[in-house]
Amino acid sequence: MKRIILSVLVLTTVVTANAQNGAYSKGDKLLNVGIGVNSYYSGGIPLGASLEFGVTDDISVGANADYLSHKYSGLSSYKFTALYLGARGSYHFNNLLNINNDKVDVYGGLTLGYRIFSWKDNYSNSLLGDSYGSGVYLGGFVGGKYYFSNNVGAFLELGAIGSTNGRVGVAFKF
Repeated sequence: MKRIILSVLVLTTVVTANAQNGAYSKGDKLLNVGIGVNSYYSGGIPLGASLEFGVTDDISVGANADYLSHKYSGLSSYKFTALYLGARGSYHFNNLLNINNDKVDVYGGLTLGYRIFSWKDNYSNSLLGDSYGSGVYLGGFVGGKYYFSNNVGAFLELGAIGSTNGRVGVAFKF
């Protein structure tokens, strides 16, 4: 994890030094679709998406969804599903950090939403089913995007984003 954070910081420094012109602006529609690099739970691959709309040259708001399901069969068996639905807001640091590269977007933000968690097992004394539940969640994240063209790129986000603390995927800008 330390290597990933260090790599993001080094990349941001290099990009800032070679700035050309900004990758995010008011009116942009941003769609991220990705997979989690780990899970807070005992298995499964988190899938997530976010859609944001640029309301100022520095701030975007929108929605976030994250889905994770896992089934285990052995001496005992269980299945769980976690669905996170929330509102999301991001601050884009390009202007603040004087990043003017039209391929790079550096941002951070918060998510507030509701987690729907279900658990089923073949025995009644499950501790996991009692320790997780549905309810309100608050998450925070930092991220970066690199656009390969005007509308398609890749992204990396780190933080409390649904059922994972790291997500990579494809970014679209409309």
